[in-house]
Amino acid sequence: MKIASLVGRPARRWRRLPPLRWASLVLLCGVALIGCGVAAWFTGVGQIDDIFQRLAQLQASPPLWLMVPMVSSRFLLAPAVILFAITWGITWAVPQPRTWSRFVVVAILLILTTRYILWRGLTTLNLATPANGVVSLGLFALEMLILAATTIQLFLMVLAHDRRAEADRHAIAVQQGTYRPAVDVLIPTYNEPDFILRRTIIGCQALDYEPKHIYLLDDTRRPEVAALAQELGCGYLTRPDNRHAKAGNLNHALARTQGELIAVFDADFVPTRNFLNRTVGFFQDERVALVQTPQSFYNPDPIAWNLGLEQVLTPEEEVFYRQIQLMRDGAGSVICSGTSFVVRRQPLEALGGFVTESLSEDYFTGVRLSAAGHRLVYLQEKLSAGLAAEDIASQISQRVRWAQGTLQAFFIAANPLTIPGLSLIQRLAHLEGLLYWFTCFSRLGFLLAPLAYSFLGVIPIRATPEGLMFYFLPYYLVQLSVFSWLNYRSRSAMLADVYALIQCIPLCVTVVRTLLHPFGRGFQVTPKGLRTEGFRFNWALGWPLLILFGLTALSLWVNLGNCLMMGTWSVNKPELAEGLRGVWLGWFWSGINLLMLGIALLSLLDAPRPDAYPWFGLRRVGCVRAAGRELWGTTTLISEVGARISLTQQLPREFFSPDPVAVTLELLQEKLILKGTVVATDTGNELPTLQIGFCELSLAQQRHLVSLLYGRPGQWPSRTTPGELQSLGILLRALIWPRALFERRLDLQPVAVRQL
Repeated sequence: MKIASLVGRPARRWRRLPPLRWASLVLLCGVALIGCGVAAWFTGVGQIDDIFQRLAQLQASPPLWLMVPMVSSRFLLAPAVILFAITWGITWAVPQPRTWSRFVVVAILLILTTRYILWRGLTTLNLATPANGVVSLGLFALEMLILAATTIQLFLMVLAHDRRAEADRHAIAVQQGTYRPAVDVLIPTYNEPDFILRRTIIGCQALDYEPKHIYLLDDTRRPEVAALAQELGCGYLTRPDNRHAKAGNLNHALARTQGELIAVFDADFVPTRNFLNRTVGFFQDERVALVQTPQSFYNPDPIAWNLGLEQVLTPEEEVFYRQIQLMRDGAGSVICSGTSFVVRRQPLEALGGFVTESLSEDYFTGVRLSAAGHRLVYLQEKLSAGLAAEDIASQISQRVRWAQGTLQAFFIAANPLTIPGLSLIQRLAHLEGLLYWFTCFSRLGFLLAPLAYSFLGVIPIRATPEGLMFYFLPYYLVQLSVFSWLNYRSRSAMLADVYALIQCIPLCVTVVRTLLHPFGRGFQVTPKGLRTEGFRFNWALGWPLLILFGLTALSLWVNLGNCLMMGTWSVNKPELAEGLRGVWLGWFWSGINLLMLGIALLSLLDAPRPDAYPWFGLRRVGCVRAAGRELWGTTTLISEVGARISLTQQLPREFFSPDPVAVTLELLQEKLILKGTVVATDTGNELPTLQIGFCELSLAQQRHLVSLLYGRPGQWPSRTTPGELQSLGILLRALIWPRALFERRLDLQPVAVRQL
C-alpha cells in the first residue's frame, strides 16, 4: 500500500502540470536560435561570418535580370506611370469592384509584389557588417511579414462574394410566411447601464418577425435589470456564477430556451426591424449553420472623435466588414463576430455550445461549425448598430482582448490551422487573420528603423534612386491607388496607418504575453455609456509614443546635419555617395514618422463627451406649442432625451424667460407628441433654433422613439473614405488646427451626431 501510494503521488503531480505549450516553445527556441546566430556573427565565428560574407557578395552582384536598365530616368519611371494609369483607369471606370476588375487589379498587384520582393531580398540588404546586417535583415523580415499577410489577402479577394441579391430571394419565403422558424433572441449583459439595455430590448421587441422570444441574460444578477425586463415584458435569465464569461452566459441560456434559431445581440446593439426577415431565409438551406451581419456604430470611435473628424473618418471595423468578411465568405471561413448573428440551434448544441476555452468564443465557435461541415454565411448589409468604444483606453483594451483571444488559437483544440475538417483555402484564410496580429511588430519596426540612421550609424537599405524608381515606385503607387478601392472605399492607406500606429505598442506587448502566457488575462467588458467633462490625455498609452516622437525629432535634426556634411564631403569622396543616399532616405522616413506620431499623440487626448445619448441628424417636420402659440419648423437633431428644431419664424419673447419654458413637440410624420422644456436657444443663425429636453416618456413613446432612431431598415449607410491626398491634407489640418480643441461648441453641441 505504501509503495503504491508513493508511486501514485508523482503520477498525480505530473497530471497537474500544465500541458506543454508548443507555440511558446517554438517562439522561445526561435528567439534563442536567432540570438545565437547574431552573437556568433558579432564575435566573428568563422562559419557564420563566411556565410554572411557570401550573402553580401551576392547582394553586390545580383542576377542580370534584376539589374536596373541603363536608361534615362524618364524610361525608368515608365512602368510606374503606365501601371498607375491602368489601375487608376479601372478604378475610375468601375467605382465598385466587380469580378473581372478585381481580378485584373489583383493580378497586377501580385506581379508587382513578387517583383518587389525579389529586388528587395536580392539587391538591397546591407550585410557589410554585423550591425548593418542585423538591422537590415530585421527590417526585411518585418516587411515580409506584412507582405505575406497582404499576398494572402490578394489571393482571397478574387473569391469575394456579396450575398445581398441572394438574401432578396431567400427573404420571399420569410415574408410570405412559408418559412418562419421560431427564433430566440439572446441579449447577454454585464454591467451595462439600464438606458442602454432598455434601448436594445425595445429594438429587439420591435423586430418585424414572429414567432420570436426575447431573453435578457444578466450576468451581474442586478435587481434593477430584472425589474427592467419585467417592465418591458421580456424573458430574464441569470445564473449563480460567471464561469466562462459571455460564452458561459450564452450556454446557460442555450439549455433553457428552445427556438430552432438563435439570434445574439450585444447589450448595446439595436437591430433594424427587418433584421430577421433578411437573415432567417438563408436557413432554408440545411447546410447553413450561421449567418453573420456587419457591426455598425451609431457613435464615432474615439480616434475620430478626439481628432474632430467624426464626420470624415469611418470606423476602423469598416475595412473588416466591407472587405475582409466578403473574401472570408468566398473562402468559406466567415468569422462569427459575437453580435448581430443568427445560428441554428441543432449544430450548435451538437458541438456542446459556444466555445469556452478562449476569450474569442465567437470566433472559435464559428471555426468548429465550419470544421463540422456546416456553412457560415456573411450578409454584407447593415442591419444593426451599437456603441463603439467611447474613449481611447477602452478602444485599445478591446483590441488587446481581440488579439489575445484570436492568438489563443495556438493553445486550444479549435486551432483553425490544425483542427480536422477544414479545407486548405479555409486554413489559408484563417492564417491571414492570425498573421494580422503579428504585423504590429512591423509597424513598430518602421518607427524604429530611421533611428538607426542617426544613432547607430547603420544603413539598413542599400538602394539607388534608379532602383527605387524602377522597382519600388510602381509597387507603391499602384498599391496606394487601389487600396481604398479594394476595400470598397472604407479606409484610405494613410488613415489606416494612423490606427495601426496608435495600437502597435500595446498589441506587441499582448502578442508576446499571449504566446508566453496565453490565459493570463480574463474577459474584460468594454465600458459603455460614458459621460466625460474636460480633456484627458492617456499617459499610459502616450509615454512610449512621446519618447518615440522625441527620438524621431532628434534623428531628423541629426540626419539633416549628416546630409549637409556628407553632401559637402562627397564632392571629393565618391565613396560617401551611398551613405548620403541612405541618410537622405532616413531623413524622409523620419519626417513621415514624425507627422504620424504627432497625429497619434493628438488622438490620445480624449475630448469631452458631455452627453451619454447619441444624437441623430434626422429631419422631420415639427410643431412646437407653448403658451397658446404654435411654432413650425424642421428638426435637425433628435435623441432619446431631446431634440433640436430649426424654426421658420422668430422666437416669441416668452422663450427668453429665465424660468424653464414648458413646450409640446409634435412630429407630424411620426404622429408622435412629446412634452419637454426648452434647455437652449440660438438666434445667431438665419433661423432661430430651439433645443428641447424631453420630460419623462411613457413606454409607448419610448418604443416609438427607439424605433424611429434605431430601427428603420436601411438607415445605416456606408460612408466613403477620403482619397489618399485628401487624407494627407485632413491629417495635416488636424495636427495644425485640431477641431476638437478649437471649433467644437459644447454648449449647444450634442455628442455623437450621426447624419442620416
